[in-house]
Amino acid sequence: MSMSSSPTTRRIDLKGLVQFILHPRQVFEAILGQKKPAWLTPMLTLSLTLLLSTIVTGFLRARSAAMGEVSLPVDWQWWSSEMQNNYMQAVQATQSPVFLYIIPAIIGLVGLWLGWGILSGLLHLASTLLGGRGSLSSALNIVSWGTLPLALRDILRIVYMLFAGHPIRSAGLSGFITGSEGGVLFLANLFESLDIFLVWQILLLVLGLSILDNLPRGK
Repeated sequence: MSMSSSPTTRRIDLKGLVQFILHPRQVFEAILGQKKPAWLTPMLTLSLTLLLSTIVTGFLRARSAAMGEVSLPVDWQWWSSEMQNNYMQAVQATQSPVFLYIIPAIIGLVGLWLGWGILSGLLHLASTLLGGRGSLSSALNIVSWGTLPLALRDILRIVYMLFAGHPIRSAGLSGFITGSEGGVLFLANLFESLDIFLVWQILLLVLGLSILDNLPRGK
């Protein structure tokens, strides 16, 4: 793949994102030919989708609270009046923009960027122990591009929340399931720990290591 057609020759190239989803090997090979940092585009994309998901979630939660739709504890009827009043006051306090938007956005961004650095360091260490020839810079590139499936997950969640009119309440794929019937509840519990985007990310990390760090897939 010639560098003239590389999707990552520029610091920010949105077309490279689409090409990576369709042909990840080509993008990893292009990054290998550049021998320079290429993590800016995917990391900014992940940050943007995270912020959009946070904004939509906060808006829907604020709307639900304004309409009086508050999730009450299971044993609510057994609480004393004072405990119920304290609970409702606490719920109202968390409906401010600081709790709905700012704090979740800061926590999400810190987790994203800090997790990127930590995972890259661990991946580079593991690759070195297994005989890989890559550098920390290549590990940063691998993790940033390999994490792009999580951006698609954010986009899917945003679309679902806008159509459903309520935020996703559960982890994994169970958040897309509503209802409390026996069969539905079973599926929710089954899908709670299932995240196909995380599996996709792991496969991309393996592919990136095999290309950028010249590490056999068997290792």
